[in-house]
Amino acid sequence: MTWLSNFLVAALAGSSVVNSLPSVSPFVKRAGEEFDAYSMHGRAGEELDSYSMHGRAEPASLAGVFARENDGTCPAPFAIPGKTPKKNIWAGLTKDEVTTVLGYVHDPVSGLNLTAYDKKGLWDNYVYLVEQIMPNKTDALAYIDGKDTAPDRYARVAISFGATDQPYYEDYIVGPLPISNLTKAEPLTYYYNKGSSKQFNFRHDNSLRSVWKSQLCEGLQDITLDLLGTYINTTSATSALQAIDPLWEEDGRIIEWSQFRLNPDNVGIHSVSTLVPQGFYLKLDITGRDPAAWKLLGLYYAGVYYETADDLRAAMAKADFVRTEKVVVTQSLMTNRTGTPLPYDDEAPPVAYQSQKRWSVDKDQKYVKWMDFEFYWGFNKDIAVTLFDVKYKGERIFYELGLEEALAHYAGSDPKSSHTAFLDSYYGFGPYTYELVKGYDCPWNADYVDTALHMNGNTTTNFDSICFFESDAGFPLQRHTTSKMATVTKNIVFNMRFVSTIGNYDYAFTYSFLLDGSVEVNVRASGYIQATYYYGNEDYGYKIQKHLSGSMHDHVLTFKADLDIKGDKNTFETTSFVPATVKYPWDKTEMKTMKVERSYVTSEDDGKINWASNGASMYSVVNKDKPNVWGEYPGYRISPGHGTPVHSTVLESSIIKESGHFATHHLYVTKAKDTEKHLSHSANNMDSAYPIVDFSKFFDGENIEQEDIVLWFNLGMHHLPHTGDLPITLMSTAQSSVVFSPHNYLLSDPSRQTRQQIEIDLTGETVTADHNGKKRGVCTASIVVDGDYSDYEGGSTESKMPRVSACSNC
Repeated sequence: MTWLSNFLVAALAGSSVVNSLPSVSPFVKRAGEEFDAYSMHGRAGEELDSYSMHGRAEPASLAGVFARENDGTCPAPFAIPGKTPKKNIWAGLTKDEVTTVLGYVHDPVSGLNLTAYDKKGLWDNYVYLVEQIMPNKTDALAYIDGKDTAPDRYARVAISFGATDQPYYEDYIVGPLPISNLTKAEPLTYYYNKGSSKQFNFRHDNSLRSVWKSQLCEGLQDITLDLLGTYINTTSATSALQAIDPLWEEDGRIIEWSQFRLNPDNVGIHSVSTLVPQGFYLKLDITGRDPAAWKLLGLYYAGVYYETADDLRAAMAKADFVRTEKVVVTQSLMTNRTGTPLPYDDEAPPVAYQSQKRWSVDKDQKYVKWMDFEFYWGFNKDIAVTLFDVKYKGERIFYELGLEEALAHYAGSDPKSSHTAFLDSYYGFGPYTYELVKGYDCPWNADYVDTALHMNGNTTTNFDSICFFESDAGFPLQRHTTSKMATVTKNIVFNMRFVSTIGNYDYAFTYSFLLDGSVEVNVRASGYIQATYYYGNEDYGYKIQKHLSGSMHDHVLTFKADLDIKGDKNTFETTSFVPATVKYPWDKTEMKTMKVERSYVTSEDDGKINWASNGASMYSVVNKDKPNVWGEYPGYRISPGHGTPVHSTVLESSIIKESGHFATHHLYVTKAKDTEKHLSHSANNMDSAYPIVDFSKFFDGENIEQEDIVLWFNLGMHHLPHTGDLPITLMSTAQSSVVFSPHNYLLSDPSRQTRQQIEIDLTGETVTADHNGKKRGVCTASIVVDGDYSDYEGGSTESKMPRVSACSNC
């Protein structure tokens, strides 16, 4: 055994060697000018405040928090009470505010002619969403930084207008709140570059269209029973229809392709519908609102298009007609445990335990603090969680950080796969941020908070749907060994996590905060793939079952990162490794070597960026007005983390048209504007050629050198499903992240502050170790692997919004 293993064995055994160790390791400080030059702490006064990592004292209120008697058993983790320094201006609307807003817009004086949601019909106008419009950044910072009062509050009221021959969506801005004689309800336009939020609603008559399609399929039962072994009629069905998304426009007509999918009744609780596609497709003209004008335009089966059902019937009667495989359900489509148990797998796995929580959460104000990080969060329907005013060591590094849009762009030989490109903000990440499963999604000792939305006439609450917890990264943050010493630092990470289930896919979002000042944004995908029928799909995916092809698709999830690095005037810097041939004065010949090449993005026209080949460039947001003591610009670097960064393979999509410009590059830089809050809109997919927000219009040649700038970055994956994606996709491979890390931001490694490190001194007669004063108490704890899940809600709970006494129809 080596000296280190001998020492660790002794330490773990609690030997007297360890008990007699001095409290600190021998260390000789540098003196004079040398110390001032290299120390992180060697500056005084104003310079110390600007440059030191340690310029903030530990709050006196925490003085006794960690001092508790330990009787040898492990109590429930002790929590630090959370208290926000200022009221969260991004926390969302209160129930009272929503109630008064609904009363205001339903008043006949508003002229909106609204019907209460629970009384609506197809030819009514109704409110389907009420949520906060986040304050403009200039107003928000004036309040947060203590220079002004809280900004006025406004509501976004999303209305579906059905009392018209062409139903449409439109957003209204209502405010200021609370309701007063100053309050107005006006179309919301100021951050929609279409100039309007009015967008045609192709899905308004879906319920009526569903009845019509059942009637249509009833007339095709002889065909489907023969070819598929299943049917759809007006009273029952063993198949179901799934339509393309978005709908298609052809010669001025609205076209829907619908695919038959098996509707099995023998799968118990499992939702396998996207794994049982059948190779039969209908082309429908659904233009207008009159079912009498809707029609069947064609049918597609086994690679052949038929204009009428009779044409298909005639072909079926011929001897050379090709019939494809019928779809069946197999065990490989189910998620329950199968197969021979793994060795010792019934024993408890490693479980994290923590007797003292080291973070605080103010659940009411949506504010969290851990070590030198603190931030607020907000929540809405389209994109779920957004972080605001993220500070590190008391200075803002992000004004805003969060998801903006998610694209799942498919391809295939059949009309369903080739016409599908989901823009998921339409469905919304917020409503489907369901309750987390303790012990699996997050540790038992995490802090859990609820989320709520005011939609469809109800307040919808998902309990325990966001979690906060610390974790060990599983590898040291830093380490080094010499003949004289060994030093290792634990890599402890603080995480905020939530999971949104959009149809067949679960997206797990994690914001991680590291002791070196880094912030990682990670998304992992799981769930059932949106498979297609195997026939003729060889160029688009592997055959993974007798009837099934794992149809190729791209996942592109776009985030907004509004960084403020030592102020809101920043520049985007590129630092590249480039090959060079150099003749040095000390050498007789030229040398093939490399150099650093620095450049800056000064115009929005150059703000569309892809990660460099060979990882040879570093990208940072820096402040050129505030160089550090060495003359270098402080900044935060953005770099790929887990997985391979992607953008959309299809750069000029025939499906999402002008609505997909956010997905064509890895990274974008634009000037921050209150009129460019979001790069997409949830109704963009309703008319993708004329989106409410067209991201390409953000790039209009403006100067972005030492301006308030915003990064928009893409996470995701190119997904070519294989047999290992059955029954559901694995997060171990379906993941992507970026890391924002300090870059010349501090004068040395800030993780030196943590007590969770050890330095072992080998120079004396006995080995000694500096434990840095951290607690080393041991307690006995029961390991909780699976707990009592009888209270697990899973889905959401809804409570009816209270009626307004002065409003009879709201």
